[in-house]
Amino acid sequence: MKVSGFTFVKNAIKYGYPVVESITSILPVVDEMIVCLGDSEDDTNALIASIGSDKIKMIHSVWDDSLREGGKVLAVETDKAIAATAADSDWLFYIQADEAVHEQYHSTIVDAMKKYKDDKRVEGLLFNYHHFYGSYKYIGDGRSWYSKEIRIIRNDKRIKSYRDAQGFRWDDNRKLNVKLIDAYIYHYGWVRNPLTMQQKAVGFSKLWRGEEGKKAGEEKEKAATAFDYSKIDSVTLFKGTHPAVMKDLVAKEDWNFEIDIQKKNFKNTKHRILYFIWQKFGWRPFEYSNYHKI
Repeated sequence: MKVSGFTFVKNAIKYGYPVVESITSILPVVDEMIVCLGDSEDDTNALIASIGSDKIKMIHSVWDDSLREGGKVLAVETDKAIAATAADSDWLFYIQADEAVHEQYHSTIVDAMKKYKDDKRVEGLLFNYHHFYGSYKYIGDGRSWYSKEIRIIRNDKRIKSYRDAQGFRWDDNRKLNVKLIDAYIYHYGWVRNPLTMQQKAVGFSKLWRGEEGKKAGEEKEKAATAFDYSKIDSVTLFKGTHPAVMKDLVAKEDWNFEIDIQKKNFKNTKHRILYFIWQKFGWRPFEYSNYHKI
């Protein structure tokens, strides 16, 4: 069995992406790691090169600024990484620059890929998610977070990144048939020093709302304020351990974010009821899913 990892990244240093930790977290379970490097304004390229693994293959790209709206450019960059993966790989393992895999799940992931390698009904593998928020000790558990997403796909170049690169679909827009595995992706996209987080939020506002978002982002940039982490519907304490690759970053947390986990700020009664159902019965009714579980 051969496995290709793939990701894309731009301005990792400027926006505080833990991309070295991200890539390093899946290197033990892939045979090659494709990194699509955007036209960064910082030393991201040197940062990736510093990992020093012969599994890593870097390709270079220039982001198309005309594809800002809806985060489309993120899917385009993901597809460039997919296209560069080895033709003879069985599976493709996607990891975003702010995600990591705990080493405790490596054997589970490898076993699942072996188990379903020859079962063509299975077009991808679905992971559970921990979304860290504000601090490495809190995870978001409200309705605004997706609880699962595809991170391993069969090596078929007709499978494309979907919308803003959160998941995947076939090129005819059909959802993938997937198996849920007992493993988690650790998502650190909302854990940064509040000043860096504000920079990242400004940068991303330019990717989702076209020219309007670009202008709004420029206005926010001028304000240069720290990100307000208090505006969240619900968080809870994280009771597990972080991936070993994240040890240094967790230890270097240099800001203070405290929140009362008992206080909830749901936008309506419906979300409050749905949250209660999830906490009580482990079921998330009406949750959007960009896949078909089989």
